[in-house]
Order: sequence, then C-alpha cells, then structure tokens
Amino acid sequence: MIQKRFPDDQYKILHCLEGGGELSQEELADKLNIDLIFIAGAVQALSELGLIFLKEVKYKEYRLGKKGKYFEERELPERRIIKYLNLQNRPVTIKEVGEGICEETKVVGESLKILDKKAWAQKEKNLLILTETGKDALNKKLEDEKLMEVLCECEFLTAEEIRWRNIDLENALELLKGRRQIVEEKERIRRMCSLSDKGKKLLLEGIEKLSYITQLTPELLKDGKWKDFTFKKYNINLDTVKLIPGKFHPISKILESTRRIFLEMGFKEINSSLVESSFWDFDALFQPQDHPAREMQDTFFIEKPGSAVLPEEELVNKVKETHENGGNTGSLGWQYKWISEKAKQNVLRTHTTASTIRALAKSPEGTQKFFNVGLVFRRESIDYKHLPIFHQVDGIIIDKNASFAHLLGTLEVFYKKMGFNKFEFRPAFFPYTEPSVEIFVWLKEKKD
Repeated sequence: MIQKRFPDDQYKILHCLEGGGELSQEELADKLNIDLIFIAGAVQALSELGLIFLKEVKYKEYRLGKKGKYFEERELPERRIIKYLNLQNRPVTIKEVGEGICEETKVVGESLKILDKKAWAQKEKNLLILTETGKDALNKKLEDEKLMEVLCECEFLTAEEIRWRNIDLENALELLKGRRQIVEEKERIRRMCSLSDKGKKLLLEGIEKLSYITQLTPELLKDGKWKDFTFKKYNINLDTVKLIPGKFHPISKILESTRRIFLEMGFKEINSSLVESSFWDFDALFQPQDHPAREMQDTFFIEKPGSAVLPEEELVNKVKETHENGGNTGSLGWQYKWISEKAKQNVLRTHTTASTIRALAKSPEGTQKFFNVGLVFRRESIDYKHLPIFHQVDGIIIDKNASFAHLLGTLEVFYKKMGFNKFEFRPAFFPYTEPSVEIFVWLKEKKD
C-alpha cells in the first residue's frame, strides 16, 4: 500500500518542492518557517521513502579569526605603520615605528614583507620610507581590508555572498596569504533536496496531511475530535543525551550582580585597557611622579611597549602645570619639574579609576554617572587574602548639586540590592578623597 498521508512537516516539504528544482535544507526551513532540526528529520524520512533525492554539495565559508577581530578594531599593522610614516613625513627607524604605533618591534618586522608586497613602504638599512603607493593607500582600502570589514558585520559568509558584495575574494585571500588567524576558511556541506519521479507521481495523485497530537485535552474528548487525529508515538527506550550542567563561578556571579545594580541605578558602564600609560594611571589623578606607589616594588611596569603616546598637548600641559604649580586650580601643586617621559611609561593598571578619568577627560561637562568593574594589578605578597591581580569597582557621580548625603544614599541602595540589610558607615581617611567613609556589613551565620 502506497503511503499518501504524511505528517505536517513532510507534507509541507513535498508541496514546497512541487515546483521543481533544488532547495537546500536551510532554504526549506526559511520558506516554511520550520526549525532546521525538524526539516532535517523530515527530509531524511522522505528520502528513505524514495520520494525526494538528497545531494551533498561542498562549499567554503569564511569568518574572522582571532587576530582578524583584533585587527578589525585597531586596523592592520601595515595600515597603522603607513599612517605613522605619513604623520612623521620622514624616514623613520623600525624601533621608532613600533613605539609610535604602540606595538613591539617584532610586529613591525613581521609587517615588512606585507608592506613590500603591497608596495606601501620600502626599507633602507634600518629605516622605513613611505612610497607613493603607500600615500595613495591612505584614503582607500584594499580587498583584504574590505573582506575583514564585511566579515565583522556578518560573522560568516560564503564565497558567493562575498562576491555579491563586490569584493574580489581571490585577491583578498592572496593578500592575506601566510597570515594566520585573520580570515579563517572552513569547508561546509549543504544538503540539497529535490523531488524524485516517485514523489512527483505521488503529488499528482494527491496526498493528505496527517495530523499528530501529543496530548489528549478535555476539548478533544468533549467534541470527539480526537478521532480525527493520530497520536504521536514515543520510543521510551531511546538513549538521551547526558547533561552535565555548568555553574557560574561565585566571583562571576558577584561581578554580574554588581554590574546589574549600577545599571539599574542609572550609571553608564565604562572600561579601558589593562595596559595603561602612567599618565592616565597616575599623573591625570594628581599622583606625584615620586610617589612610592610608582616604584617597581609596587607596580608592574611594561617593558614592551615601554612607551605610550600621550593625549593631546593641551590636556598634557594642563596636567603638567597642575603638578608643577597648581595651574588654574588654586592649588600650589607639588612644586617639582614634571617629566613627560615618566608619564609615558606603560603599566598594568593599578586601579580602575584610570578608566574613570579617561571618561571624564572625554566628556567633562554635564551631569553624569559612570562605573567600571575590572581587573587591576599590584605587586602584593601572595597570602590567603592577597593576590597580585584582583577586581576593583569604581563609580563616580558628576553633579553640581551632589553632596556627601548623595554618596551615602547611593552606597545604601547598592548594599541593600546586594542583599545586605545590616551595614554601617564609619568615617575614614584616604589621601586622595575627602570626606571619606568605609562601609561595614553584617553576614548572617550559615546554619546547617
């Protein structure tokens, strides 16, 4: 007896293929608005009945690799190099280029072949010279950069989809040849479906939809409609997938709770790099350049790159004057000669306030609320409660009408949202904040 009644998914697939031609399982899922996993099962069942043909077609899929995502945010090294060379408008040593673009000399050295391949710069002894081709490239992107840009937007694309975007894929891949983890190429398989002669004949004769139900309801019993349906069979002997649920680390839970609470209170989240210049980590916060915290025994200094690029000259001069004589702040300053080379030293940030002062420098006007939760690094002796790396929370409110009472009120809301109903404020002294306060909380003893 020839089967003429089919479950809903199979029934829809047969009619969708009725017009002829091939459709992939993904296209069927999209057209019929059915989950791909159900389409795959229904297609396999129809194939076993000989009603459709299945054909596997290989294709290539492209996506950004780890380095590709990094370079998409910061631009490819060779582009940063020609921008720096153009800015200097003179031959520059490889070491100076590395310091100028905040990369190791090794990165610049690895980029020499690429610069030569693209004809953007030429090397003479230890100097790099920008070529005319390099100058022309300053205002236009090559195919490799265009490819990275579209993959950043679309996550992954096939070769056909890339070409539809007017990108010369072969040229882009040639430019990226030998550069790992920038664009990754993976071979995929697409299953194409088409009606067999048997399926076409069956559709001409006519097929019916087989209605399955999994649950007997009072309405079906009352009206007797259960007779019009077929009950789906279950195989209780099938193996199930063993699930081993993961758990959030306690620190991760605390950090996420902290973030959520600040966001609920209307704060805006900010962040900055773990490697920070001494300018933002110390100088911009009015910490003198001879402060003990800036010594090797307290702070992790970065050897490569050992020097950072300072921000705009106007801001640097304001910080310099404030340190030397108070500038226009009304303070006397620290009364010493401020040295820019010390401000350029790179460190692993010692506090998240570096992110806060960056945000304030970028947007100093108006009422604002910022917060940051992140890792900080200090040279600590390791014991049961100290590590050289830990998390710090930093929050700031900018409002001309804000007062010490607002600070206490904000802290009270925060700790209550964290689940502490009993806490106490105690006056405290900290060199860089006045007035200052410490918070002590009570924890209920755990009962077995």
